[in-house]
Amino acid sequence: MFLGTVIGTVVAPIQHPFYDGKKLLLVRAEKPDDGKPATEGVVLAIDRVGAGIGEKVLVLKEGSSARSLFRDDRAPVRTVIVGIVDEVEIEGRRTFFTTDSDS
Repeated sequence: MFLGTVIGTVVAPIQHPFYDGKKLLLVRAEKPDDGKPATEGVVLAIDRVGAGIGEKVLVLKEGSSARSLFRDDRAPVRTVIVGIVDEVEIEGRRTFFTTDSDS
């Protein structure tokens, strides 16, 4: 898993049937301590939580676990957004938090 920020959407009119009706988002992976880009780079992920552009998200990046979320062992999926993050705290220091002005 990793943290990231949603930076865009992807529309694919021709795609594998598994993706029909699923929202695809681009997520920039970020280090939890300073928000700088992480080694994962930018990934394409299926949104399971209703995330939007600019939101900090929790991303599952492991094929078998991702497929289990859809109850389909043959699903062509590896990366799934599984949470919207309100706060990150490391060793007692908040490195990210949502404020009322972010809503």
